[in-house]
Amino acid sequence: MKISTKGRYSVTALYELARHYGEGPVSLKSVAQSQGLSENYLEQLMVPLRRGGLVQSIRGAQGGYMLAKSPTEITIGAIITTVEGPIAVVDCLLAEAGAAEQKCAKACGCVTRGVWEQVCDSISQVLENITLQTLLDNAKGKENIGCAVS
Repeated sequence: MKISTKGRYSVTALYELARHYGEGPVSLKSVAQSQGLSENYLEQLMVPLRRGGLVQSIRGAQGGYMLAKSPTEITIGAIITTVEGPIAVVDCLLAEAGAAEQKCAKACGCVTRGVWEQVCDSISQVLENITLQTLLDNAKGKENIGCAVS
């Protein structure tokens, strides 16, 4: 499974909104500049995030976006599934989640299906246990540490 830029950018954008939680709306231009993301792409990502109840938009000169819930209530899993759909490492699990039309003909007798279900469950559990607040807390310890690329 590979998380696309939709998922990664959505998490990054909502992290930036979490940094400003309680301060009012943040412009997408500000989010884009701060996180090095495309403003046009962020506009597209905000549509499902708003529909999913994770962000709210404020119109006008002082408008922008803000989290619809506290950073402690928004999980990375909720963000990813809102923009990417169900998490699955194999197509037969997507069919079960309603994301595909056909079910696998071998699903009932498949000896490896249980492995893929466990992998999906593990990934989902990790993503549901990390909130935007977790990211904020983790960032506090890294503010003055430089990144070395090897």
